[in-house]
Order: sequence, then structure tokens, then C-alpha cells
Amino acid sequence: MKSLERRYKNIAQKYTGWGSYICFAKAVTGQHFSRRAIQHWFNKLVDKNDYCKSDKAQLLKHLESLTKSTEDGTE
Repeated sequence: MKSLERRYKNIAQKYTGWGSYICFAKAVTGQHFSRRAIQHWFNKLVDKNDYCKSDKAQLLKHLESLTKSTEDGTE
């Protein structure tokens, strides 16, 4: 299992009330995943009902910015 998928599943299991997009965002934050990895796993793990199709590009861009930063706001 890939590390992003593993992180996502651990977070989703721990925070059962969270939506799939929020769990995915938490999983990528500060982890320096590549754009390609984020896009690949986003398509596999995030429920399509958790976002509007027209917002997908903007959401992916936001996830890319999250993966470059850390949770405490420093890089």
C-alpha cells in the first residue's frame, strides 16, 4: 500500500465523521507528495459526492499547496 493511501485510511478510520476530501487534505498536508501522486490518489480515494466536478482543478491546486506546507504553517 502506498504511503498516501495508508495515511488516508488511517485518518479516515480515526475520524469517522470527516468527509473523504477532508481526510485526504489532512493526509497530504506537509508530506511533499508529487502533483501526480495527489491527482492519482484523489481520483481513487475521494468520494465524487464530496465535491463539485467544476471545482476539481481548484481543489487539486489547493491540495498541492497543502502538501508543501506543514500543519503549523511553517515550511
